[in-house]
Order: sequence, then structure tokens, then C-alpha cells
Amino acid sequence: MARFILFILLLLLLYAILHYLIKDIFMQRKKLNRESKPEELVQDPHCQTYIPKGTAVRKRVEGKEYYFCNKECLRKFLEKKAS
Repeated sequence: MARFILFILLLLLLYAILHYLIKDIFMQRKKLNRESKPEELVQDPHCQTYIPKGTAVRKRVEGKEYYFCNKECLRKFLEKKAS
């Protein structure tokens, strides 16, 4: 009987430790998510997709700044603009 009670106490202790560790991990994730700011989206003038401004390919054409999803869209845009 003493072994059974000891076994139950060890299980409860293990549960409490795991619960504390998992709760701490989730709280850190929530804190990181709250601190991150949403990034501004810009529209590619060629394919019309929206992309984060920080990862976009930038090009100034005729004094205006354009943002593209990749270099291929930039190339196609410039070809279309030239014709």
C-alpha cells in the first residue's frame, strides 16, 4: 500500500513539473507574438500580389518607388513599361 501511495505522489509531482514547464513555454510564445508588429503589405504592380514590404524587391522607376514579389516580375514590368 505504501508503494502505491508513493507511486501516486511521484505521478502528481511529475504532472506538476510538466504542467509548469509547458505553461512557461506557452506564455513565452504569447509574449513574443504580442511584441511582434505586423508588417506593411505592398502590392506588386505586375502580378497584383501582396507581399511584405521588408522582403519585396524595390525599384525606383521615373521617380516613383515600386515593390515587386521577385526579380522576374520586376523584369516583366520594365519590359511592359518600355513598350
